[in-house]
Amino acid sequence: MRKKINIIASGVLALALSGCVGAMPEYNKSEGSMIIFKTPTVRYADQGFVSSASSEVKVEIYGSGQALMRLRVTPTQTCMSSMACMSNEEFNKKVLQANYPADTLEHIFKGEQIFGGKGLHKTADGFVQHIGTITYRVSSGNISFKDSSNGVKIAVRN
Repeated sequence: MRKKINIIASGVLALALSGCVGAMPEYNKSEGSMIIFKTPTVRYADQGFVSSASSEVKVEIYGSGQALMRLRVTPTQTCMSSMACMSNEEFNKKVLQANYPADTLEHIFKGEQIFGGKGLHKTADGFVQHIGTITYRVSSGNISFKDSSNGVKIAVRN
């Protein structure tokens, strides 16, 4: 009887672990970059990686070989190593700016248009968006987001 329970338990464990592996996103892009992430409540600037999958973005910033900050953004929630996971709206409210659309951070780290393309001007190697006090530029794979009135700066330089 005990052998059957151990065999069943082993099978359940193997199934659970394989399910976890299958649930991990497959990142189609991962680049080493200089990353700046500064807001009124959070400040990080160092070398790191931005990895993207169709359904999420993962950002890791390292200093002296140690992970200083890990950020994971999905369509519904944002998880930061120094905070609990929270909805994108709540993260914007606590860390960025409450009025930003929920998908803003994900689009910035993916180098995609924000705010539904408002104020968009295409350039030879990317685009620029001017939205009030926000200047957002994607050029040759480099990303720069600056909201001068709210003290938010996000940059990814390859």
